[in-house]
Amino acid sequence: MMNPLIASEELAALLRRGGVVVLDATFTMPGAAPDAAALYAQRHIPGAIRFDVDAVADRSSDLPHMLPSAEEFAEAVGAMGISNDSHVVIYDTPGLMSAGRAWWMFRTMGHEKVQVLDGGLRHWQAQGREVTSVVPDPEPARYRARLDAAAVRNKAQLLANLASAAEQVIDARSADRFHARVPEPRPELRAGHIPGSLNLPFDRLTDPATGRLRPADEIRALFAGAGLRDDRPVVTSCGSGVTAGVLFLALALIGRTDVALYDGSWTEWGRPGDTPVETA
Repeated sequence: MMNPLIASEELAALLRRGGVVVLDATFTMPGAAPDAAALYAQRHIPGAIRFDVDAVADRSSDLPHMLPSAEEFAEAVGAMGISNDSHVVIYDTPGLMSAGRAWWMFRTMGHEKVQVLDGGLRHWQAQGREVTSVVPDPEPARYRARLDAAAVRNKAQLLANLASAAEQVIDARSADRFHARVPEPRPELRAGHIPGSLNLPFDRLTDPATGRLRPADEIRALFAGAGLRDDRPVVTSCGSGVTAGVLFLALALIGRTDVALYDGSWTEWGRPGDTPVETA
């Protein structure tokens, strides 16, 4: 597998030579101002195309930004000028928040040459690199996607896992949300977590000064400190399947291949209904 991360100086060199497709996958919560579209319009890496996780999604679901079918994904990214041979580099504005979700989507659809810009737009700008407001007009390309179902989990599988405990579930939300000390930002949801799940807030994996991912040995220590073991597969979760991608990416960086992502995450599990919720 290609290294999940690419440094800003490496991307700058690729842009000078050509042959790379850059995607701005910035995501903001509903009601945020400025929203992701406005942030992209203000500034982005030259040539970067906006990748909207709410648009490249299963529109038939009442859950937000659920993974689309292989055919829907292929149509969307083909329109961005991406082919199966394209080298894709993804970033987001804060550093690493939603780029991991987009990276997971490409990997889950069988794309090999895909990386995340370490530190995102924040680090890119801190190094004095160029940004623009010019929106590119890509030439459409042909794309064929192949869904890797092993990289995705649904509610039925997570319910079954409560009894079997075959997979470890680790949640990327803040500790306050995980332990129900604060209400969920989506008011219709219950507070708490999936019984037996572990917690590692996604932002602990990055350096707060730069937004870059921490070194591999520190990442291993953080997962171990959260209680994650090496002898069982892992399912990452979060609020709506976005920051779970950060955990997925970090686990890939330290060599874990036995990882899946719970796509519905807490937006599905936390709804009123028959899913058990733990708060302690």
